[in-house]
Amino acid sequence: MLGVYSNALKVKDIRRKLLYIMFVLLVFRIGSAIPLPGIDMELLNAMMLGQDAGILGMIIGGEHGSIFAMGIGPYITASIIMQLLTVAIPKLEQLKKEGEEGRKKINQITRILAVVMAVLQASGTVFSQRFVFLDGHQNLFVYFVAALTMVAGTMFIMWMSELLTEKAIGNGASFIIFANILSALPGGVMTLYYASLGGVGNAIVVVIVIILFVFVVGFAVLVQDGQRKIPVQYSKKMVGRQTYGGQSSFIPVKVNIAGVMSIIFAMSILGFPMQIAMFFPLAEGADPRVLDHIVNFLHMTGFTYIGIVPVPFGAMIYVLLIFAFTFFYTSFAVNPVEMAENLKKNGGFIPGIRPGKPTSDYIARTVNRLSWIGAVFYSVIAMIPVVIEWVTGIVVGFGGTTLLIVVGVALELVKQLESQLLMRNYKGFLKD
Repeated sequence: MLGVYSNALKVKDIRRKLLYIMFVLLVFRIGSAIPLPGIDMELLNAMMLGQDAGILGMIIGGEHGSIFAMGIGPYITASIIMQLLTVAIPKLEQLKKEGEEGRKKINQITRILAVVMAVLQASGTVFSQRFVFLDGHQNLFVYFVAALTMVAGTMFIMWMSELLTEKAIGNGASFIIFANILSALPGGVMTLYYASLGGVGNAIVVVIVIILFVFVVGFAVLVQDGQRKIPVQYSKKMVGRQTYGGQSSFIPVKVNIAGVMSIIFAMSILGFPMQIAMFFPLAEGADPRVLDHIVNFLHMTGFTYIGIVPVPFGAMIYVLLIFAFTFFYTSFAVNPVEMAENLKKNGGFIPGIRPGKPTSDYIARTVNRLSWIGAVFYSVIAMIPVVIEWVTGIVVGFGGTTLLIVVGVALELVKQLESQLLMRNYKGFLKD
Protein backbone atom coordinates (compact mmCIF):
# COMPACT_ATOMS: atom_id res chain seq x y z
CA MET A 1 0.00 0.00 0.00
CA LEU A 2 2.77 2.45 0.93
CA GLY A 3 4.48 1.62 -2.35
CA VAL A 4 1.37 2.64 -4.28
CA TYR A 5 1.21 5.98 -2.44
CA SER A 6 4.91 6.72 -2.97
CA ASN A 7 4.69 5.86 -6.66
CA ALA A 8 1.53 7.94 -7.06
CA LEU A 9 3.34 10.99 -5.66
CA LYS A 10 5.86 10.69 -8.49
CA VAL A 11 3.15 11.38 -11.06
CA LYS A 12 2.41 15.09 -11.33
CA ASP A 13 -1.28 14.73 -12.20
CA ILE A 14 -2.01 12.27 -9.37
CA ARG A 15 0.06 14.31 -6.92
CA ARG A 16 -2.04 17.37 -7.80
CA LYS A 17 -5.23 15.40 -7.11
CA LEU A 18 -3.95 14.20 -3.73
CA LEU A 19 -2.98 17.76 -2.76
CA TYR A 20 -6.43 18.91 -3.87
CA ILE A 21 -8.00 16.35 -1.52
CA MET A 22 -5.85 17.57 1.36
CA PHE A 23 -6.73 21.21 0.63
CA VAL A 24 -10.50 20.55 0.55
CA LEU A 25 -10.33 18.53 3.79
CA LEU A 26 -8.31 21.34 5.39
CA VAL A 27 -11.05 23.84 4.44
CA PHE A 28 -13.60 21.44 5.92
CA ARG A 29 -11.72 21.21 9.23
CA ILE A 30 -11.25 25.00 9.40
CA GLY A 31 -14.99 25.50 8.85
CA SER A 32 -15.69 23.00 11.65
CA ALA A 33 -13.89 25.37 14.05
CA ILE A 34 -15.93 28.48 13.12
CA PRO A 35 -18.76 28.99 15.67
CA LEU A 36 -22.33 29.87 14.79
CA PRO A 37 -23.31 33.55 15.12
CA GLY A 38 -24.63 34.52 18.54
CA ILE A 39 -23.85 31.21 20.26
CA ASP A 40 -22.15 30.93 23.66
CA MET A 41 -19.50 28.28 23.00
CA GLU A 42 -18.43 28.08 26.66
CA LEU A 43 -21.99 27.31 27.76
CA LEU A 44 -22.45 24.84 24.89
CA ASN A 45 -19.16 23.05 25.68
CA ALA A 46 -20.17 22.82 29.33
CA MET A 47 -23.54 21.35 28.33
CA MET A 48 -21.95 18.85 25.92
CA LEU A 49 -19.23 17.85 28.41
CA GLY A 50 -19.58 14.18 29.20
CA GLN A 51 -22.24 13.67 26.54
CA ASP A 52 -21.53 11.23 23.74
CA ALA A 53 -22.64 12.35 20.29
CA GLY A 54 -22.71 8.71 19.28
CA ILE A 55 -20.93 6.90 16.48
CA LEU A 56 -23.48 8.12 13.92
CA GLY A 57 -22.83 11.73 14.93
CA MET A 58 -19.10 11.21 14.63
CA ILE A 59 -19.47 9.65 11.18
CA ILE A 60 -21.76 12.13 9.42
CA GLY A 61 -21.99 15.06 11.83
CA GLY A 62 -19.63 17.97 12.43
CA GLU A 63 -18.35 19.85 15.45
CA HIS A 64 -21.20 21.01 17.69
CA GLY A 65 -21.85 24.75 17.62
CA SER A 66 -19.96 25.28 14.34
CA ILE A 67 -21.19 26.34 10.92
CA PHE A 68 -20.55 22.74 9.82
CA ALA A 69 -22.40 21.30 12.82
CA MET A 70 -24.62 19.06 10.69
CA GLY A 71 -21.75 17.84 8.54
CA ILE A 72 -22.82 15.86 5.51
CA GLY A 73 -25.60 14.16 7.48
CA PRO A 74 -28.60 15.64 5.59
CA TYR A 75 -27.09 14.63 2.25
CA ILE A 76 -26.44 11.07 3.47
CA THR A 77 -30.01 10.87 4.78
CA ALA A 78 -31.38 12.19 1.48
CA SER A 79 -29.27 9.65 -0.44
CA ILE A 80 -30.63 6.80 1.67
CA ILE A 81 -34.22 7.99 1.16
CA MET A 82 -33.67 8.27 -2.60
CA GLN A 83 -32.26 4.74 -2.75
CA LEU A 84 -35.38 3.46 -1.04
CA LEU A 85 -37.70 5.55 -3.22
CA THR A 86 -35.95 4.35 -6.38
CA VAL A 87 -37.18 0.85 -5.57
CA ALA A 88 -40.66 1.94 -4.48
CA ILE A 89 -41.44 4.47 -7.27
CA PRO A 90 -41.39 3.10 -10.86
CA LYS A 91 -40.64 6.51 -12.40
CA LEU A 92 -37.46 6.88 -10.35
CA GLU A 93 -36.48 3.32 -11.19
CA GLN A 94 -36.90 4.16 -14.87
CA LEU A 95 -34.71 7.24 -14.42
CA LYS A 96 -32.02 5.05 -12.89
CA LYS A 97 -32.00 2.90 -16.03
CA GLU A 98 -31.61 5.89 -18.37
CA GLY A 99 -27.86 6.04 -17.88
CA GLU A 100 -25.97 9.29 -17.31
CA GLU A 101 -28.94 11.62 -17.88
CA GLY A 102 -31.11 9.68 -15.45
CA ARG A 103 -28.33 9.68 -12.87
CA LYS A 104 -28.01 13.47 -13.15
CA LYS A 105 -31.75 13.93 -12.56
CA ILE A 106 -31.70 11.62 -9.52
CA ASN A 107 -28.69 13.51 -8.14
CA GLN A 108 -30.54 16.81 -8.57
CA ILE A 109 -33.59 15.45 -6.71
CA THR A 110 -31.25 14.18 -3.98
CA ARG A 111 -29.72 17.65 -3.58
CA ILE A 112 -33.15 19.26 -3.24
CA LEU A 113 -34.20 16.65 -0.69
CA ALA A 114 -30.92 17.25 1.18
CA VAL A 115 -31.76 20.97 1.45
CA VAL A 116 -35.18 20.10 2.91
CA MET A 117 -33.60 17.67 5.41
CA ALA A 118 -30.97 20.30 6.32
CA VAL A 119 -33.64 22.95 7.00
CA LEU A 120 -35.58 20.57 9.26
CA GLN A 121 -32.50 19.40 11.15
CA ALA A 122 -31.07 22.92 11.56
CA SER A 123 -34.40 24.24 12.85
CA GLY A 124 -34.65 21.40 15.35
CA THR A 125 -31.05 21.83 16.52
CA VAL A 126 -31.38 25.58 17.04
CA PHE A 127 -34.72 25.14 18.82
CA SER A 128 -33.40 22.46 21.18
CA GLN A 129 -30.24 24.48 21.96
CA ARG A 130 -31.76 27.96 21.95
CA PHE A 131 -30.75 28.58 25.58
CA VAL A 132 -27.01 28.40 24.73
CA PHE A 133 -27.12 31.66 22.78
CA LEU A 134 -25.51 34.74 24.28
CA ASP A 135 -27.58 37.15 26.36
CA GLY A 136 -29.23 39.66 24.09
CA HIS A 137 -29.06 37.24 21.16
CA GLN A 138 -31.94 35.02 22.19
CA ASN A 139 -34.45 36.20 19.62
CA LEU A 140 -36.10 34.88 16.50
CA PHE A 141 -33.80 36.73 14.09
CA VAL A 142 -30.62 35.24 15.62
CA TYR A 143 -32.19 31.77 15.61
CA PHE A 144 -33.07 32.20 11.93
CA VAL A 145 -29.54 33.36 11.02
CA ALA A 146 -27.98 30.46 12.97
CA ALA A 147 -30.24 27.89 11.27
CA LEU A 148 -29.61 29.46 7.85
CA THR A 149 -25.85 29.37 8.51
CA MET A 150 -26.02 25.67 9.38
CA VAL A 151 -27.97 24.93 6.18
CA ALA A 152 -25.46 26.95 4.14
CA GLY A 153 -22.62 25.06 5.82
CA THR A 154 -24.11 21.71 4.84
CA MET A 155 -24.67 22.90 1.27
CA PHE A 156 -21.04 24.05 1.14
CA ILE A 157 -19.89 20.60 2.32
CA MET A 158 -22.08 18.99 -0.37
CA TRP A 159 -20.43 21.20 -2.96
CA MET A 160 -16.95 20.29 -1.70
CA SER A 161 -17.77 16.57 -1.77
CA GLU A 162 -18.95 16.86 -5.37
CA LEU A 163 -15.77 18.74 -6.28
CA LEU A 164 -13.75 15.90 -4.78
CA THR A 165 -15.73 13.37 -6.78
CA GLU A 166 -15.25 15.27 -10.05
CA LYS A 167 -11.68 16.55 -9.73
CA ALA A 168 -10.00 14.17 -7.29
CA ILE A 169 -9.96 10.42 -6.72
CA GLY A 170 -12.96 8.42 -5.51
CA ASN A 171 -16.19 9.38 -3.76
CA GLY A 172 -16.04 12.85 -2.22
CA ALA A 173 -18.62 12.12 0.49
CA SER A 174 -16.45 9.22 1.68
CA PHE A 175 -13.50 11.57 2.16
CA ILE A 176 -15.63 13.99 4.20
CA ILE A 177 -16.76 11.14 6.45
CA PHE A 178 -13.16 9.91 6.58
CA ALA A 179 -12.00 13.34 7.81
CA ASN A 180 -14.79 13.42 10.42
CA ILE A 181 -13.70 10.07 11.85
CA LEU A 182 -10.00 10.91 11.86
CA SER A 183 -10.71 14.19 13.69
CA ALA A 184 -12.40 12.20 16.48
CA LEU A 185 -9.66 9.57 16.80
CA PRO A 186 -7.32 11.71 18.96
CA GLY A 187 -10.12 12.08 21.52
CA GLY A 188 -10.58 8.31 21.59
CA VAL A 189 -6.84 7.79 21.98
CA MET A 190 -6.73 10.25 24.88
CA THR A 191 -9.65 8.40 26.50
CA LEU A 192 -7.67 5.17 26.38
CA TYR A 193 -4.56 6.97 27.66
CA TYR A 194 -6.34 8.44 30.69
CA ALA A 195 -7.98 5.06 31.35
CA SER A 196 -4.53 3.41 31.37
CA LEU A 197 -3.44 5.75 34.19
CA GLY A 198 -5.96 4.18 36.57
CA GLY A 199 -3.66 1.32 37.62
CA VAL A 200 -2.09 -1.85 36.29
CA GLY A 201 -5.46 -3.50 35.74
CA ASN A 202 -6.75 -0.63 33.63
CA ALA A 203 -3.50 -0.52 31.65
CA ILE A 204 -3.84 -4.22 30.81
CA VAL A 205 -7.45 -3.65 29.71
CA VAL A 206 -6.37 -0.77 27.45
CA VAL A 207 -3.66 -2.95 25.85
CA ILE A 208 -6.22 -5.69 25.21
CA VAL A 209 -8.58 -3.12 23.64
CA ILE A 210 -5.82 -1.85 21.34
CA ILE A 211 -4.90 -5.41 20.29
CA LEU A 212 -8.58 -6.09 19.65
CA PHE A 213 -8.86 -3.08 17.36
CA VAL A 214 -5.75 -4.19 15.44
CA PHE A 215 -7.44 -7.54 14.80
CA VAL A 216 -10.62 -5.69 13.77
CA VAL A 217 -8.66 -3.71 11.16
CA GLY A 218 -7.17 -6.92 9.75
CA PHE A 219 -10.58 -8.61 9.76
CA ALA A 220 -12.15 -5.58 8.07
CA VAL A 221 -9.53 -5.64 5.30
CA LEU A 222 -10.17 -9.36 4.77
CA VAL A 223 -13.96 -9.02 4.52
CA GLN A 224 -13.80 -5.73 2.59
CA ASP A 225 -12.17 -7.52 -0.35
CA GLY A 226 -14.05 -10.78 0.16
CA GLN A 227 -16.21 -11.91 -2.73
CA ARG A 228 -17.86 -15.01 -4.17
CA LYS A 229 -16.98 -15.64 -7.80
CA ILE A 230 -19.88 -17.29 -9.63
CA PRO A 231 -18.43 -19.05 -12.70
CA VAL A 232 -19.95 -18.15 -16.08
CA GLN A 233 -19.43 -19.86 -19.42
CA TYR A 234 -20.29 -18.16 -22.72
CA SER A 235 -21.41 -20.27 -25.66
CA LYS A 236 -19.67 -20.03 -29.01
CA LYS A 237 -21.29 -18.10 -31.88
CA MET A 238 -20.51 -18.21 -35.59
CA VAL A 239 -20.66 -14.82 -37.33
CA GLY A 240 -19.65 -15.39 -40.93
CA ARG A 241 -16.43 -17.33 -40.75
CA GLN A 242 -15.46 -15.96 -37.35
CA THR A 243 -16.14 -17.69 -34.03
CA TYR A 244 -17.00 -15.49 -31.06
CA GLY A 245 -17.52 -16.33 -27.40
CA GLY A 246 -16.69 -19.60 -25.72
CA GLN A 247 -14.63 -17.97 -22.99
CA SER A 248 -15.04 -18.43 -19.25
CA SER A 249 -15.67 -15.61 -16.81
CA PHE A 250 -17.25 -15.04 -13.41
CA ILE A 251 -19.72 -12.79 -11.61
CA PRO A 252 -18.14 -11.22 -8.50
CA VAL A 253 -20.59 -10.95 -5.58
CA LYS A 254 -19.13 -9.06 -2.62
CA VAL A 255 -19.60 -10.23 0.96
CA ASN A 256 -20.25 -6.69 2.15
CA ILE A 257 -22.83 -5.66 -0.45
CA ALA A 258 -24.63 -3.43 2.05
CA GLY A 259 -21.40 -1.96 3.41
CA VAL A 260 -21.91 0.13 6.54
CA MET A 261 -25.32 1.29 5.33
CA SER A 262 -27.06 -1.37 7.42
CA ILE A 263 -25.30 -0.10 10.56
CA ILE A 264 -26.11 3.52 9.73
CA PHE A 265 -29.76 2.58 9.11
CA ALA A 266 -29.93 0.75 12.46
CA MET A 267 -28.32 3.61 14.38
CA SER A 268 -30.67 6.12 12.74
CA ILE A 269 -33.75 4.14 13.80
CA LEU A 270 -32.51 3.67 17.37
CA GLY A 271 -31.51 7.33 17.64
CA PHE A 272 -34.78 8.73 16.27
CA PRO A 273 -36.64 8.79 19.66
CA MET A 274 -33.66 10.61 21.17
CA GLN A 275 -33.82 13.22 18.41
CA ILE A 276 -37.52 13.73 19.16
CA ALA A 277 -36.77 14.04 22.88
CA MET A 278 -34.32 16.85 22.15
CA PHE A 279 -37.18 18.95 20.76
CA PHE A 280 -39.08 18.58 24.05
CA PRO A 281 -36.52 18.70 26.89
CA LEU A 282 -37.67 17.35 30.23
CA ALA A 283 -38.21 20.00 32.90
CA GLU A 284 -35.92 19.77 35.93
CA GLY A 285 -37.43 17.57 38.63
CA ALA A 286 -40.26 16.32 36.38
CA ASP A 287 -41.14 12.64 36.17
CA PRO A 288 -39.84 10.73 33.12
CA ARG A 289 -42.27 10.57 30.23
CA VAL A 290 -43.11 7.63 28.00
CA LEU A 291 -40.68 9.04 25.44
CA ASP A 292 -37.88 9.07 28.01
CA HIS A 293 -38.58 5.43 28.90
CA ILE A 294 -38.42 4.53 25.19
CA VAL A 295 -35.05 6.31 24.85
CA ASN A 296 -33.66 4.42 27.85
CA PHE A 297 -35.09 1.15 26.55
CA LEU A 298 -33.41 1.61 23.15
CA HIS A 299 -30.06 2.76 24.55
CA MET A 300 -27.49 0.37 23.08
CA THR A 301 -25.22 0.22 26.14
CA GLY A 302 -28.03 0.17 28.73
CA PHE A 303 -29.88 -2.68 30.41
CA THR A 304 -33.55 -3.15 31.23
CA TYR A 305 -34.11 -5.19 34.36
CA ILE A 306 -36.67 -7.98 34.34
CA GLY A 307 -36.77 -8.77 38.01
CA ILE A 308 -33.09 -8.96 38.89
CA VAL A 309 -31.97 -10.05 35.41
CA PRO A 310 -30.42 -7.28 33.26
CA VAL A 311 -31.43 -7.61 29.61
CA PRO A 312 -29.72 -5.50 26.89
CA PHE A 313 -32.86 -4.90 24.82
CA GLY A 314 -31.27 -1.93 23.02
CA ALA A 315 -28.28 -3.97 21.84
CA MET A 316 -30.53 -6.88 20.84
CA ILE A 317 -32.77 -4.61 18.75
CA TYR A 318 -29.63 -3.01 17.29
CA VAL A 319 -28.35 -6.38 16.05
CA LEU A 320 -31.78 -7.38 14.69
CA LEU A 321 -32.01 -4.09 12.77
CA ILE A 322 -28.55 -4.65 11.29
CA PHE A 323 -29.64 -8.07 10.03
CA ALA A 324 -32.92 -6.69 8.68
CA PHE A 325 -31.34 -3.75 6.87
CA THR A 326 -28.50 -5.91 5.48
CA PHE A 327 -31.02 -8.16 3.72
CA PHE A 328 -33.24 -5.19 2.81
CA TYR A 329 -30.41 -3.18 1.24
CA THR A 330 -29.04 -6.24 -0.57
CA SER A 331 -32.49 -7.05 -1.98
CA PHE A 332 -32.53 -3.92 -4.14
CA ALA A 333 -28.75 -3.57 -4.62
CA VAL A 334 -28.63 -6.96 -6.38
CA ASN A 335 -31.33 -8.05 -8.84
CA PRO A 336 -30.90 -11.81 -9.57
CA VAL A 337 -33.67 -11.83 -12.21
CA GLU A 338 -32.05 -9.00 -14.16
CA MET A 339 -28.62 -10.64 -13.87
CA ALA A 340 -30.02 -13.95 -15.17
CA GLU A 341 -31.72 -12.18 -18.10
CA ASN A 342 -28.51 -10.34 -19.04
CA LEU A 343 -26.59 -13.61 -18.97
CA LYS A 344 -29.15 -15.26 -21.23
CA LYS A 345 -29.13 -12.36 -23.72
CA ASN A 346 -25.34 -12.50 -23.96
CA GLY A 347 -25.24 -16.27 -24.39
CA GLY A 348 -23.82 -16.92 -20.94
CA PHE A 349 -24.76 -19.56 -18.40
CA ILE A 350 -23.62 -20.90 -15.07
CA PRO A 351 -22.19 -24.43 -15.50
CA GLY A 352 -24.66 -27.00 -14.18
CA ILE A 353 -27.50 -24.44 -13.91
CA ARG A 354 -30.16 -24.00 -16.58
CA PRO A 355 -30.70 -20.47 -17.95
CA GLY A 356 -33.70 -18.42 -16.81
CA LYS A 357 -35.38 -18.92 -13.44
CA PRO A 358 -32.98 -21.65 -12.18
CA THR A 359 -30.09 -19.20 -12.74
CA SER A 360 -31.85 -16.35 -10.92
CA ASP A 361 -32.72 -18.72 -8.04
CA TYR A 362 -29.10 -19.85 -7.82
CA ILE A 363 -27.82 -16.24 -7.74
CA ALA A 364 -30.47 -15.34 -5.12
CA ARG A 365 -29.41 -18.26 -2.90
CA THR A 366 -25.76 -17.25 -3.20
CA VAL A 367 -26.49 -13.62 -2.36
CA ASN A 368 -28.64 -14.61 0.63
CA ARG A 369 -25.87 -16.81 2.03
CA LEU A 370 -23.35 -13.99 1.64
CA SER A 371 -25.84 -11.61 3.29
CA TRP A 372 -25.92 -13.85 6.36
CA ILE A 373 -22.13 -13.74 6.55
CA GLY A 374 -22.14 -9.99 6.03
CA ALA A 375 -24.84 -9.41 8.65
CA VAL A 376 -22.91 -11.43 11.25
CA PHE A 377 -19.74 -9.51 10.38
CA TYR A 378 -21.45 -6.11 10.65
CA SER A 379 -23.08 -7.08 13.95
CA VAL A 380 -19.75 -8.14 15.46
CA ILE A 381 -18.07 -4.97 14.21
CA ALA A 382 -20.89 -2.73 15.52
CA MET A 383 -21.07 -4.43 18.93
CA ILE A 384 -17.35 -4.17 19.73
CA PRO A 385 -17.47 -0.70 21.40
CA VAL A 386 -20.71 -1.67 23.17
CA VAL A 387 -19.16 -4.83 24.63
CA ILE A 388 -16.01 -2.90 25.63
CA GLU A 389 -18.14 -0.43 27.57
CA TRP A 390 -20.08 -3.28 29.22
CA VAL A 391 -16.95 -5.12 30.31
CA THR A 392 -14.51 -2.30 31.10
CA GLY A 393 -16.70 0.78 31.54
CA ILE A 394 -14.45 2.63 29.08
CA VAL A 395 -16.40 4.72 26.56
CA VAL A 396 -14.31 4.55 23.40
CA GLY A 397 -14.87 7.43 20.97
CA PHE A 398 -14.38 5.14 17.99
CA GLY A 399 -15.26 1.56 17.26
CA GLY A 400 -15.53 -1.18 14.69
CA THR A 401 -17.89 0.80 12.45
CA THR A 402 -15.55 3.76 12.18
CA LEU A 403 -12.57 1.49 11.60
CA LEU A 404 -14.54 -0.31 8.89
CA ILE A 405 -15.22 3.00 7.13
CA VAL A 406 -11.61 4.15 7.45
CA VAL A 407 -10.34 0.83 6.07
CA GLY A 408 -12.89 0.89 3.25
CA VAL A 409 -11.98 4.44 2.16
CA ALA A 410 -8.24 3.69 2.37
CA LEU A 411 -8.58 0.51 0.28
CA GLU A 412 -10.78 2.27 -2.27
CA LEU A 413 -8.22 5.07 -2.56
CA VAL A 414 -5.45 2.51 -3.15
CA LYS A 415 -7.51 0.82 -5.88
CA GLN A 416 -8.19 4.17 -7.55
CA LEU A 417 -4.50 5.06 -7.43
CA GLU A 418 -3.57 1.67 -8.90
CA SER A 419 -6.01 2.17 -11.77
CA GLN A 420 -4.66 5.69 -12.38
CA LEU A 421 -1.11 4.34 -12.48
CA LEU A 422 -2.06 1.51 -14.82
CA MET A 423 -3.73 3.97 -17.18
CA ARG A 424 -0.43 5.85 -17.46
CA ASN A 425 1.54 2.65 -18.21
CA TYR A 426 4.23 3.22 -15.63
CA LYS A 427 5.96 -0.14 -15.41
CA GLY A 428 7.09 -1.46 -12.08
CA PHE A 429 4.98 0.93 -10.02
CA LEU A 430 2.65 -1.78 -8.69
CA LYS A 431 5.34 -4.24 -7.62
CA ASP A 432 5.22 -5.39 -4.01
